[in-house]
Amino acid sequence: MRRMPEEPGGRRGPGRGVSGQVRHEVVQLILDRELRAGAPLPTETELMEDLGVSRNSVREALKALQALDIVDIRHGYGTYVGEASLTPLVDGLTFRTLARSGDDASALAEILQVREVLEEGLIRRVAGTLSEPELDGLESVVTRMETAGREGGPFAELDREFHELLYASLGNALVPQLLGAFWAVFRRVSGVRGWTDDPAPEVTVRRHRDIVTALRAHDVEGAQRAMAVHFRGVEARAAQESRGVS
Repeated sequence: MRRMPEEPGGRRGPGRGVSGQVRHEVVQLILDRELRAGAPLPTETELMEDLGVSRNSVREALKALQALDIVDIRHGYGTYVGEASLTPLVDGLTFRTLARSGDDASALAEILQVREVLEEGLIRRVAGTLSEPELDGLESVVTRMETAGREGGPFAELDREFHELLYASLGNALVPQLLGAFWAVFRRVSGVRGWTDDPAPEVTVRRHRDIVTALRAHDVEGAQRAMAVHFRGVEARAAQESRGVS
């Protein structure tokens, strides 16, 4: 690994430029060595020697990378490659939404719109390829949602299961992570604001069943429309809750 460039006068200070460069170098080290999540990283002393920077600069860089879940600092054990999850994205979007205290509906609508665009594109990918067993699996989730609704119980996790199962055949590991990130933001904001679940569970059930019906008919446009109707309902409900309308 190349050594850090010196500052004027032969010194390498712990300024922002150095810390940022150290972050870059640590990330490059992980990539160059093809280290996977959980693999140990060089010690602070080794990084100081390799990069020619102070311990403080190394620690600042590692803490910044820890916030991004790129590294995992285990005190007393060492530093390891992190999971690189979307937790920082969830935290950032949640804060962004809650920070707009006077405009909850608009901020949350932006997140729902992004997810809607994502899912409308994804559903086109799977609309003509889902097998009967896969469609039966989706129908089973909807039936469980219906049962939970009749019994007065929540079925938010079933809703999430439906959407993740819908795209499982794509084999794209990033899809459930992104959907989960948007889902987590919505649930966090709802919890903080004290918003309740949909007061008419049968409506939510019907919208999901409409999606499955269109998929069984290999109706790509119909599936997209059903998905759009579903999200419009979620967006409208969020707007009502933010205004205190039940």
